[in-house]
Amino acid sequence: MDSDFSHDPKYMPELFNLINDYDLVLGSRYVRDGKIENWGFIRRLISRFGSLYAQALLSLPIKDLTGGFKCWRREALEKINLDRISTRGYAFQIETTYRAFKNGSRILEFPIVFRDRRIGKTKMSKAIFIEAIFAVIKMKLKK
Repeated sequence: MDSDFSHDPKYMPELFNLINDYDLVLGSRYVRDGKIENWGFIRRLISRFGSLYAQALLSLPIKDLTGGFKCWRREALEKINLDRISTRGYAFQIETTYRAFKNGSRILEFPIVFRDRRIGKTKMSKAIFIEAIFAVIKMKLKK
């Protein structure tokens, strides 16, 4: 989870409860009752486009692929082999979730309200954006 309070800790008990029945639980901005607060139009567009782009190209049923509010079972992380993750930035979020889906992990998205950070600044850059575009293509080609 983000440590800048974009991810509200109030969801943690629910995450811990749900992980009993799933391998990966995603706090999602893009499922029913999920939302984003205090983001401008361009930032919303980039985030939503990134998830839709990866979802379409990788044939994933998951709506929020770029989010970082996740709870993993240790066994699911071991199965995706973190040593083989090649991406950085937001593409890391896509790649780990994609690998979990491909190996049959049980994944659940539950709605969260994502608020823009209270402290710090975004890590989003042109380089991270470009990496994500090409990383998704690379994942698709690897299968």
